[in-house]
Amino acid sequence: MCIHFIFDFKKATQALNYLAKKSGGKINKMKAIKLIYFADRYHLRKYGRPVTNDEYVAMGYGPVGSKTKDIAENTSFLDTIESEYNRQYIEKQGIYDIQSIHDVDMNVFSDSDIEALEFAIKYFGHLDKFQLAEVSHAYPEWKRFEKRLESGIGSVFNMDYEDFFKDAMSGSEHLIPLEGKDLFAMDTDDKEEMLNYVKEQMELKNQWEQVPD
Repeated sequence: MCIHFIFDFKKATQALNYLAKKSGGKINKMKAIKLIYFADRYHLRKYGRPVTNDEYVAMGYGPVGSKTKDIAENTSFLDTIESEYNRQYIEKQGIYDIQSIHDVDMNVFSDSDIEALEFAIKYFGHLDKFQLAEVSHAYPEWKRFEKRLESGIGSVFNMDYEDFFKDAMSGSEHLIPLEGKDLFAMDTDDKEEMLNYVKEQMELKNQWEQVPD
């Protein structure tokens, strides 16, 4: 079963804004995108949905929320509503940074969303963008595509949220920046219970969408 969520562009925009504010008003784009990935991973495993509900792809520097990246870069892939909302809160600073230009709209977040963002800041915020990319390579959702990325047969691969429920391999060299710790470790039964819950919600959603008007 394909696990798919409806992207929340307001949460993605405000998550970038939140991280920029927490970093003194400006943050490196790649670092912000990686921190949001870690927040989404944490929230999915603990609460059954990501913060942003983004579609993730595997790229050379690790998992990337594709729509969050578009928002961070204010690309032409955004529709008018997304682009106009985005420009109210953040702007690009040069090639690599994002600047906050407005207070964060905290109303878009649940308490658990903030918990996930703070988790990412607390445990990963001290790392630079390349260290974050290195750590992100430890997790199975990216690891699945590692050889294909290294071979050059492709540069972008769609990731499966079901893989987010798998743990990093014990002793992975990619976790060295975290002193070898997998900060997402959960009890096996808890992981299976949450994954089953997510699948059930997807099945209900699919069934509902098939009901004729």
